[in-house]
Amino acid sequence: MKKYDLVVIGFGKGGKTIAKFAAGQGKSVAVIEKSKAMYGGTCINVGCVPSKVLVHDSIEGVQFDDGLKRKQQVVDALNNKNYHNLSDDSAIEVLDYTARFKSNEEVELYDEAGEVVEIITGDNIIINTGATPVIPAIEGVKTSQHLYDSTGIMNLKEQPKRLVIIGGGYISLEFASTFANYGTEVTVLEHGKAIMPREDKKVAAEVVRILEDKGVKFILEADTTEIADQDGFTVVKTTQGSFKADAVLLAVGREPNTDLGLEHTDIELGDRGEIKTDEYLRTTVDSIYALGDVKGGMQFTYISLDDFRIVKDQLFGEGKRSTENRGAVPYSVFIDPPLSRVGLTAEEAIDEGYDILENTLPVNQIPRHKINNDPRGLFTAVVDKKTGYILGASLLGKESEELINQIKLAMDYNISYEVLRDNIYTHPTMSESFNDLFKMA
Repeated sequence: MKKYDLVVIGFGKGGKTIAKFAAGQGKSVAVIEKSKAMYGGTCINVGCVPSKVLVHDSIEGVQFDDGLKRKQQVVDALNNKNYHNLSDDSAIEVLDYTARFKSNEEVELYDEAGEVVEIITGDNIIINTGATPVIPAIEGVKTSQHLYDSTGIMNLKEQPKRLVIIGGGYISLEFASTFANYGTEVTVLEHGKAIMPREDKKVAAEVVRILEDKGVKFILEADTTEIADQDGFTVVKTTQGSFKADAVLLAVGREPNTDLGLEHTDIELGDRGEIKTDEYLRTTVDSIYALGDVKGGMQFTYISLDDFRIVKDQLFGEGKRSTENRGAVPYSVFIDPPLSRVGLTAEEAIDEGYDILENTLPVNQIPRHKINNDPRGLFTAVVDKKTGYILGASLLGKESEELINQIKLAMDYNISYEVLRDNIYTHPTMSESFNDLFKMA
């Protein structure tokens, strides 16, 4: 049995980064990855990078087939770069096997035939196995030839004329926007009563309006009951009627990858099947940590990267960094134009007892929109009236994915909204919108 200083299960953002850092500290490292297609993790192979290439190219007017080709070129290049970044390091061994725990300390490596080829152990073990799309128990799901998850929909042989998306969450909306830009007829089936119910209501309504202007149809309170293939197409049957499709995307959430033989360990799972961790990302076994999507919570690659920072501080630093002190976490939904959010909405702030100041700024009042030739969108900001600190912002509009990070910094460092309001910005830019957005009544 071979022993390493650090064993990393999964080649994701947090895992690959802690592996490289540990190797740089003179530690022996094993990185176990069962799929060569996943070197580098979800983001670069089947998540944010390929999907955003398609988003970008759909906006730029690139043809669907050409967008798919460029997407694959980008993925292949990053996959190869990530593999060699670790495999070319003499302190790191990349092991192409399936990992399963034999005990709290031992990890069995299985080949494609399901045979154990080796058992390894490490002083510390990192679980970084990510998450996969949820496949609901709908009649016809296992037999349909036109059904795809978020990975499969990016590998179509040809552009569908009609796309039905089951689920109305953020992944669903990104694909709805992208395929609509390519000219596909898109229908979104949402079982709830609203799209983006946790977002600012004004902003969510504007998102729906913009997507409907692209031709996207939203069917609310629709429960899918059956997916039935016909001659060359599929019929999606729901409580709100039936819908014909050349392709169907299942986008009803993602679940942690925990098929790791955890029953042979003292690692505990949470209510949603995630690996339980404390604020330092330790599992219920002190020498085992979990990073990224497998531990539940926000499924962003930058969260996985910050998870790396926490574990690095545990293993090589002072142990002070934790999930409790990483600050406000922004996110962007890459519809066209993108929606970016950090902190609280006005409704949430009021519910939490704040006396607030709020302002709303239509994008068509920002001078830069004339140059961008894109007046769509709405910016909102919420401030604590007592302290002047920013409580949150929702930015729907071009370049919002960049702007939101400036607001995050202001929130983390308790910078008054007046600083952003009165700051000097270059012109003509989208960031100078802060001069007007933060003019609170």
